[in-house]
Formats: sequence, structure tokens, C-alpha cells
Amino acid sequence: MNIQPLLDALDLQEKAAHYVADDLRVQIEELHGRLRETQTLLEHLAITRKTVIALADRLPTHPSPPNLPDHPDHPRILAVLNDATNPLRARDVREALDHEPPPKNIEGTRAKLKRLPKLDILTEIDTGTFTTEQ
Repeated sequence: MNIQPLLDALDLQEKAAHYVADDLRVQIEELHGRLRETQTLLEHLAITRKTVIALADRLPTHPSPPNLPDHPDHPRILAVLNDATNPLRARDVREALDHEPPPKNIEGTRAKLKRLPKLDILTEIDTGTFTTEQ
């Protein structure tokens, strides 16, 4: 019996298996490299998280913005009073908003101003004189 064709077939299979094994080793090395990079990234993210948490404890807390009544003038009124150095009356706020000064318009502004102390957004110093909450 001639076993040479059988040995040749075995050689071909062995070479193919070596080729596959070499290719798999290259893929494994590439995967190890990607795994190291990903592990490094995870370590950096963990350090960043710890740093952010540590710094967050040192940041000053800012009060949340007040819940203003649903009217477009309220944020503008609050901005005027925040910029003011002295308490303001409805007429002063009305002028700062560049609205017309007729009495009925001033009464509307005064009514809006009167709502804000009840929400602890403004303080009414004297009757009709308002300032931002200190």
C-alpha cells in the first residue's frame, strides 16, 4: 500500500492548521491590545468620576431659579429688580421695561409685583416698594 498520498494530504492539513493557528495568534494579540486600551480607558473614567464627585462637594450650591407665574413680564420684572441697587416701585419697574406709564398699566405691573412676595421671590419693603429676596 502506498501511503504517500495520505501523508501529502496530512501535510496540507497540517500547513492549513498552522496558518489558521498563526492567524488566530495575530487576532489574539490585536484583541489583547484593544483590551489593554479599553481597560486603561475604564481606569481613567473611574478616576475622572472620583475627581468630579470630589470637586462637586466643593462647588457652591446655587438656589434653583424661582417658579415664576406664567406671564412673559415676570422674568423681565425679576431681571430689572436684580439689576437695581435700590428697592423699586411699580412705576420704576414700568419705566425700566420701557412700557407706557399710564396709571392702568402701572396698576398691572403693581399687581404682578404683589404676586411675587407671596412666592418668596421678592420682598415688599414698604407698601408698593419691592426688592429681590436677600
